[in-house]
Parts: sequence; structure tokens; C-alpha cells
Amino acid sequence: MINDVLRIIDANANRAREALRVMEEAARFLLDDAGLTENLKQMRHNLAHQLTKIDGLQAARDTPGDVGTSIEIDSERNRASAGEVVIAAGKRLSESLRAIEEYSKTFDTDFAAAIEQLRYQGYEIEQRINLAMLPGQAPQWKLCVLISESLCPGRDWMKVVRAAIEGGADCIQLREKQMDARELLARAQELVELCRPRSVSVIINDRPDIAVLAGANGVHLGQTDLPCTQVRRQFQHRLLIGVSTCSMDQAQQALRDGADYCGVGPMFNTTTKHKDVIVGPAYLKQYLAWNRLPHLAIGGITPDNLNELTDAGDWGVRGIRGIAVSSVICSANDPKAITQRIINMMYG
Repeated sequence: MINDVLRIIDANANRAREALRVMEEAARFLLDDAGLTENLKQMRHNLAHQLTKIDGLQAARDTPGDVGTSIEIDSERNRASAGEVVIAAGKRLSESLRAIEEYSKTFDTDFAAAIEQLRYQGYEIEQRINLAMLPGQAPQWKLCVLISESLCPGRDWMKVVRAAIEGGADCIQLREKQMDARELLARAQELVELCRPRSVSVIINDRPDIAVLAGANGVHLGQTDLPCTQVRRQFQHRLLIGVSTCSMDQAQQALRDGADYCGVGPMFNTTTKHKDVIVGPAYLKQYLAWNRLPHLAIGGITPDNLNELTDAGDWGVRGIRGIAVSSVICSANDPKAITQRIINMMYG
């Protein structure tokens, strides 16, 4: 009986090591995340160290006599993406460690307890790498218009939304920081009702709860808003999550935290929101060279300065593909015309 149990532990130990190696390679080569790579490598070595404490483990191996080696299901043969490869590896890791832990309880409870701790560590690492691998689900929007009632002529925000959509905007972000929750929800629902039939995305600023209740596509978070990791953990992938960034460190952290896209800026001085530091086109250049998540350049962008951003193609990297604006459209006498002008400048 003990020999059969050792065969089980050995087979699952191999599966766990293989899964860790798959995850480690993803962290190293796909994510370029040194910290996560080190964590996975250390966990792999810790598992190997624990396994040395079991006498006769490899001697119990009988690969030719293993009836399971010839059994395979269709879902194991195909992976649609590198993300699916990593997700499958994470599941394989936790299942293998659980099997090792349970069967080792029959002869070495101390060893079982050590494997249990590795399993908990594996859960945390699995979550981290999955968050980093799954983002990027957001489309690359061309033009996102941030709507605030106070900026709209006559406070007719819905008129501006309709005009912006007619002009070519493919994303609307509702930004009403001072509005009470009940009114904000009603407004978000009205916005979703208008935008959804037109295939225009709706993003709610700061409030993931309102976004979910209204059926919006996503939520946008600033650096001082709710942490992206906690929003992702709570709402999983029911929402797209955008994060405002003003440096590559923040962009890379947003990727690790599970963001789907990044706000990149501020590009220029803006009257809508005061910023102590204007990072400008130089940061956009860095971001476009990195290019790991969809982007929306933001901050004081107008038809008069847009060419400074569309010249990104001259930098030898992929050019700007998406921007976010607010007052230049919200406050315009003809928001449809301004929207069309911006779209034409970028894609005409």
C-alpha cells in the first residue's frame, strides 16, 4: 500500500513541478516580471527540497505500468492563448499539491503540513499571475469622452453624449464625483441604455458597484481610488478595469494588478483636473514602446495639440491609437463636429 501511495505522490510531484515551470516561464518571458519569476522559482525549489524528505519516492515510479499515461481528453490538447496555458498550469499545480498533501497524511503528517503551506502559497501566486495574464481584454478604443454635466452647455449632458457618438466616439466615461449614489446609478443606467445598442462602451469613474448594477462595460480607477487588485478580486472579469498612470512603474503595476487598459497622462495642461506634473508626450513614447495594454492618452488634448501625439509614428514605435477628452467636446458648441475632427486627425 505504501508503495502505491508513493507512486501517487511522485506522479503529482512531477505534475506540480511542471506546472511551476510553465508559470515561471510565463512570468519571465511573457510578463517580464522579475519578482514573480523569483517567487515561482523559489517555490519550485522549496517543493523539490520537501520531496527529498520522502525515502524511496523515485524508486516507486512505474511509468510503463501507469494506466493514466494513455488517457487524454480533448480540452488538454488545445490552448487558445498563452493565458489559457498559464491558467491550466495554475489549476494543475493546486490539484497536484492537494493530492500530495492528502495522501502523505497517511504516513507523514509533518510533510503533509509543509505541502499544505506550499499549496496556500501556490494559490496566491496563481492569482497574481492570472491577473497579469488575463488583462488586455478591453478593446483599443479610438476616442473616449469623459462626460461631466457641469461642463455641458445648459447642463444637457445627454445631448453631448448623443453628439459625440454621432461624431464617432466609441467609449463614454461617466465622471460625476460629487453625485449621490442613487442619482449616479440612474444616470449610468440611462447611459448604458443609449450606448449599448450603438456598440459604444460605457465606463464609470471610480465606482465599480455602480458599473455592475448599471450593466456598464467597466470602471476607471485613479491612483488614489480603490486598488485595482481588490476590485478585480471582488468583481472578477465582470468589469473591464482601467487605471490612470503617469509613469512606466505605474503602468507595469497596473498590468500586474489586473488592469485591462491604462490612462496615459497627463499629456498637456488641463482645466478639468489639476495635475502637479505634466508627463507629456515623452511618457506616451515610453508607453507605446512597451505596449502591453490598450491605452487612452489623456490630459488637455485638443485638435490644436493632437499632432504632437499622432507624430508617435516618427518615434519608431507603434503610434497612438486612443485618446480620452472631456471639456474640448463637452463644452463645445458643436460637439459632433469636434469629435469628427479629432477622429479624422487620428485616423483620416
